[in-house]
Amino acid sequence: MRLRDHTPDEERIGQRDLAQWRSEPGRWLVRVAFALVRWTTARGVLVATAVVGGVLAVLLTTASAEVYDAVTENDGVAGLDQPVLHQAVQWRSPGLDTAVTAFTDVGGTAGMPVLVAVVLLVMVLAWRSWTPVVLTLIAAAGSLAMTTAGKDLIGRARPPLNLAVPPYEHSPSFPSGHTLNSTVLIGVLVYVALLHLSSRWARTAVVVAGSVFVVAMGLSRVFLGHHWLTDVMVGWTLGLAWLSVVVTAHRLFLTVRRARREEATAATAPGSPGAGGAGGQTSSAVQESPSRVNPRRS
Repeated sequence: MRLRDHTPDEERIGQRDLAQWRSEPGRWLVRVAFALVRWTTARGVLVATAVVGGVLAVLLTTASAEVYDAVTENDGVAGLDQPVLHQAVQWRSPGLDTAVTAFTDVGGTAGMPVLVAVVLLVMVLAWRSWTPVVLTLIAAAGSLAMTTAGKDLIGRARPPLNLAVPPYEHSPSFPSGHTLNSTVLIGVLVYVALLHLSSRWARTAVVVAGSVFVVAMGLSRVFLGHHWLTDVMVGWTLGLAWLSVVVTAHRLFLTVRRARREEATAATAPGSPGAGGAGGQTSSAVQESPSRVNPRRS
């Protein structure tokens, strides 16, 4: 089976052209990408953006220690941790505990890789594209780095074992790895699915299903007493931040890739200086593309 590195139908979500940048910060990123592409390729822009974004994401994880300070001082949102946990204890029952434990295991170190691998296999077979694999690997690497950094640097203790449902967990509590990883991995799979779904109802259903899964995964950690509420909330926040970086990196890749394609088409068009490959000059389409490919329109 021959997989494609990129297909034109992956450049849109519905009517939204992902190579169109409507905000000034977005157009600034495009200018940076086209400055970078003089020394690298479209893939290089994807990797470079992901690496820079990954460093920023890890720094953001480190900065989330401020939330831990709020927990120790028992003010702000952290004041919800104890009341929410005690309410969860009151809602428990043997049957519900078993069902929620089975669900939360799907987001664990064994369950989530299997789930993602199955979905990726279906996507690759259906669309013959490397895009789901590449974006998922980038997303997973950043998510793992953020989870590791948060747990090692902050080292927050989990809720007391007498308030938790077995099997017990003993690694640091902050942030919730189940929540952060499910937010990132399910989020990137939803994004890739949106690139290929033409029906608005299908896209809406995928977004709703992914959102429900991620929210339920986070709340299951609190219900079972494996994490405090703030562990989960930061997992959602950091996960969405890293997911935004991955999507932005892919959009920059699409923008540069389109400009390269247009440059090649212009160079081989009849009457162009580069037609025929003899004595031609390199087209300036790449340098001009930020204004051509990304017009200022709503």
